[in-house]
This record gives sequence, C-alpha cells and structure tokens, in this order.
Amino acid sequence: MDEIKSTEKLFIIEQKIKKFMPIINKASDAMMENNISQYPIFVMHKQVIALGLSLVEKGPNSDWAINVSNLEEFVSKKLIFEDKADNFKMTYKDPKSFVCCFVLSDLGAQFLFLAK
Repeated sequence: MDEIKSTEKLFIIEQKIKKFMPIINKASDAMMENNISQYPIFVMHKQVIALGLSLVEKGPNSDWAINVSNLEEFVSKKLIFEDKADNFKMTYKDPKSFVCCFVLSDLGAQFLFLAK
C-alpha cells in the first residue's frame, strides 16, 4: 500500500515539474551551450536550501521552487562523493533528451530523469 502511495506521489511531482519544462529546458540548454556544465541538475524543493541558483520561486501557482545546479556543485558540496561522480555520469541520461531533477519531498531526496 505504501508503494502505491509513493508511486502516486512521484507521479504528482512529475506532473508539477512538467509545467516548468519550457524554462527548465532553456536553462539546461544554456548551461551546456555556455560550457557551464554538461550535467545540469534541477533541484525541486519546498523549503529554503543553499544549493544552486533560483530558477523558479514558490508562489500562488506552485508550492514548489526550482533551483538550477550541476554535478560539479553536487560534488563540491559532497552530495555526490567525488569517487562516485563517474558512476553518476554513466547513470545520467542524455541531457539533449532528458532533464535531471533532484527532488526533495516527503518521500526523501531522489533523482528523476524526465523527457524534454
């Protein structure tokens, strides 16, 4: 039963992310085109966090905020250990076709890869 609730919650979170896909895609493309990072990560959260730069703020239309970050920041802040960065790169899906979201929710912290 908890598995179904978790799956339903993830589906709802994915649907909320999808309404921000145009701005997320634009930011992802800009990061790669400007050689900022080939591994953009979009942090979706409800609380104040010190990770990345604000891309979408919480407001009347959404209780979620989105920050833009990247693998390099995750490594520097030890959210991904340096010796695991290559493993993460192998898991990371093609950023031209997918966006990587790091979702902080009541389900915990997890990575989601969503089609652009």
